[in-house]
Amino acid sequence: MSEKVLPYKEKKSGKKEQVAEMFDNISKRYDFLNHLLSMGIDKRWRKKAVKLLSEDNPKRILDVATGTGDFALASSKLSPQSIKGIDISEGMLEIGRQKVDKLGKSEQIELIYGDSEDIPFENETFDAVTVAFGVRNFENLEKGLKEINRVMQIGSRLVIIEFSKPKSFPFKQLYNFYFNHILPKIGKMVSKDDSAYTYLPESVNAFPEGKEFESILENLDFKLLPTHSLFFGIASIYQARKIK
Repeated sequence: MSEKVLPYKEKKSGKKEQVAEMFDNISKRYDFLNHLLSMGIDKRWRKKAVKLLSEDNPKRILDVATGTGDFALASSKLSPQSIKGIDISEGMLEIGRQKVDKLGKSEQIELIYGDSEDIPFENETFDAVTVAFGVRNFENLEKGLKEINRVMQIGSRLVIIEFSKPKSFPFKQLYNFYFNHILPKIGKMVSKDDSAYTYLPESVNAFPEGKEFESILENLDFKLLPTHSLFFGIASIYQARKIK
């Protein structure tokens, strides 16, 4: 299991409460910072993930840790009957709802408060589940993945985008310098939150990426599909099917 990294180490509240508070604090600047710090490449990653999902032509999609709804909106291009997005940050959800309304997607996409460890839907409700840059924020990773499995139909696909750590020289060294020194300073300056963009590299470093994460999925009744490494290994698209 991954080490528990907290955004606000001086506080006594649990990871779930701190993550919700952190995203509430940065919600109004999140989209701007996200696209700035990734130089917009995160949009291409979501596009690639949606293309993989399109192979199944899903009709009922759940987007876990939906944030401001970017993955839910990207998935709407598949013309599903409905997309539900859940998140524990009401601040992020409110920004997401405004985007959904502005794009005229309110009848198709609904963003609601929901905890990944207690998903507010019945068993086998969805024929696809997506998570973008959210699983490393789960307080209990395996519990969250079990809940995701519970609400999936047998044979349906799970698509997860998550940060990983590049391995090759010199990109590894350049990336680590940017990710651990430059990014937190820019994030702090723009977001006005001292901890949010320090927590980001800490949570990525603690996350059980690659084969370790794939092993966790296999142990939770998922059958692995090919994992795609993105941009020299700074992120990965994990795929799996529910087998029981």
